[in-house]
Amino acid sequence: MSEEAQLTDTEDLQERLAEVQTLLARHKLVEELVHRQEGPRHDLVEEVVHKQHLHELRDKLDPMHPADIAYVLEALPTDERLIVWGLVNPELEGEVLLEVSDAVRESLIESMERTELVAAAETLDADELADLAPDLPQGVIDDVFRGLSVDEREQLRAAMSYPEDSVGSIMDFDMVTVREDVTLEVVLRYLRRFDELPDHTDQLFVVDRDEHLKGVLPLNILLVNEVDVEVGSLMQTDFVELEPDDLAEEAAKAFERYDLVSAPVVDPEGKLVGRVTVNEVVDYIREEAEHEQLANAGLREEEDIFASVWDSVKNRWSWLAINLITAFVASRVIGAFEDSIEKLVALAALMPIVAGIGGNSGNQTITMIVRAIAMGQVQPDAMRRLLRKELGVASINGVIWGGLLGIAAWWLYGSVALGVVMTAAMTLNLLLAASAGVGIPLLRQKFGADPAVGGSVMITALTDSGGFFIFLGLATLFLM
Repeated sequence: MSEEAQLTDTEDLQERLAEVQTLLARHKLVEELVHRQEGPRHDLVEEVVHKQHLHELRDKLDPMHPADIAYVLEALPTDERLIVWGLVNPELEGEVLLEVSDAVRESLIESMERTELVAAAETLDADELADLAPDLPQGVIDDVFRGLSVDEREQLRAAMSYPEDSVGSIMDFDMVTVREDVTLEVVLRYLRRFDELPDHTDQLFVVDRDEHLKGVLPLNILLVNEVDVEVGSLMQTDFVELEPDDLAEEAAKAFERYDLVSAPVVDPEGKLVGRVTVNEVVDYIREEAEHEQLANAGLREEEDIFASVWDSVKNRWSWLAINLITAFVASRVIGAFEDSIEKLVALAALMPIVAGIGGNSGNQTITMIVRAIAMGQVQPDAMRRLLRKELGVASINGVIWGGLLGIAAWWLYGSVALGVVMTAAMTLNLLLAASAGVGIPLLRQKFGADPAVGGSVMITALTDSGGFFIFLGLATLFLM
C-alpha cells in the first residue's frame, strides 16, 4: 500500500471515529433535554428520539470492517463503548472481539449475555475460536464445543493444545489440497466448486492419500501452464515448511526472509495439519512489538486507556515499587556526600548531567541488544564480544562528550580539577551503562526471562545511583 493510500485510510478512519463521537454526544445531549421536559407523551417522545439516534449510529457501523469497529470501540470511554457495542451487527461480534485489545475484550465480554457469547463464538473458525477461548467463560466454551462437527472439534482441540508462542497457535485449517497424479484441468474444475478460496491462498498443497505433504503448487504456475499437464510435474518440492511446535518467532523470521504469503505446517510424520498465513504473522509481530514496548516500560500487560483507576493501578504498581526503591537508594547515595555538596555547590548542578547522559546511553545500548535478540542475531555466548564492543563505544563517547562537559565545567566554575572530575565521571558512568545495557538483557535471556521486561527501568536506576556515586565520590577524593 502506498503512503498516500495509507494516509487516506487513516484519515477516513479518524473521520468515522469523529462521526460516531459526534452522534454519541448529540444522542446524550438530546436525551438529557427530552428527559427534563414534561408532557402527556413524554415517554413516547423519549423512546422515539432514543431509537432515532441509535438507528443513525447503527447505519454508521454497519458498513465498517470489524477491525475499524474495534478501533472505534477502543477510542471510546466505557459507557459510550457499551452503547456502540450494543449496535454492532451480531454476525460481526466474534470478529470484532478478535480485533480489539485484550483489556477491551474483557470489558465487552463482561457486558454480554451467555447466549450472545455463544452466538458470537459460533461464527468463528476453529483457529479463531482458539484465540478467543481463553477469555470466554467455560460454560460458553462447552456450549460452542457441543455445536461443532467432529472435525471442527478435533481442530479446536489441536489449536488450543499449543503454547501461545508456537506455530500451532497461529496456524489455520482452511486450505486447499490436491493430488500429484491429477491434471491441471481437474484442479481448475475443483477450484471452481468453491464459492471463494481461503484468504491469502497463493499456493495449493500437494498431498498423497494419507495426507503426507509432497509439494506445493503456486497459483501463478497453475494459471500459465497447459491444462493437460499433471500436478506432479509442476509442483515445487523445495519450499519452507513449519511444524506446530516451532516457535512463532522463527516462523515470522522465515516469512520476512523469504517474502512468504503462506507456509504449510506438518506434523513430525510429514502429514499436513494446517498452514500459516502472512496476516497471522503480521498480527503476531505487532503483538510482540507492543508487548516488548510495554514490558520495557515496566507494564505487565496491555491497558485499556479508559479502564478503571484500580485496574490501571494494578497494572503499573510492581515496577513503580521497584523504581521507588531505586530512587530511595539514589537519594541515599547523594545523602552520603552531603558534606561535599555543601562545600562545593557546583556538584549539585552537575551531577544530574552525569546520571542523565548515562541513562540515555544505557537505554540506547539495551534497545539495540533487545532488538538483536528478538531478531535472533544474538546468543548468550556473545556477551563477551558485545561487551568489548560497547565498552569501546562508551570509552570514545566518554572522552569526547565528557571532555566537552569538563571544559564547560572549567569555564563555568573556574576549576580545572572539577573539569577533570567531570570528564572522568562521565566516562566511567558510560562504561557502567554499556556494561548494564549488554548484561541485563543477555542474562535475562540466559535464565529464561523476557529480555525486554523492565529494561529501561533497571538501566535508569543503575546509571542514576552509579552516576551519583562515581561523580560525588571522585569529587570528594580530588576536590575536598
